[in-house]
Amino acid sequence: MNCSELTQVIERRMPGASPREVARILTVMLSAEPLRDDAPSAVIGDQCWERANLTLRSAMEQHEAITRELEELAHSDPKQFTPDQVWTLIRAIKVQNQLLRLCWHPMG
Repeated sequence: MNCSELTQVIERRMPGASPREVARILTVMLSAEPLRDDAPSAVIGDQCWERANLTLRSAMEQHEAITRELEELAHSDPKQFTPDQVWTLIRAIKVQNQLLRLCWHPMG
């Protein structure tokens, strides 16, 4: 399977997706499963799709949750932060780092 075949899998599963969306999911798919020339493209495509979809859903759910927490935290006085609020900031940094690695540095 090559990148073109994998792109076709994405385009079939996400009709109307923008080139940017296709490229993003392709990047996640490639990080989840290395391409092998000897593997049947349909099987690898489906397996990659499922892993990538699960990875993206999980990352987005984490991002949404931490965003809600940060919005609440934004209404607080930073000089009065509790240890729990500091941990919220640390979790936010970790989630952001995870998303950046997922989208921009999938192989590292």
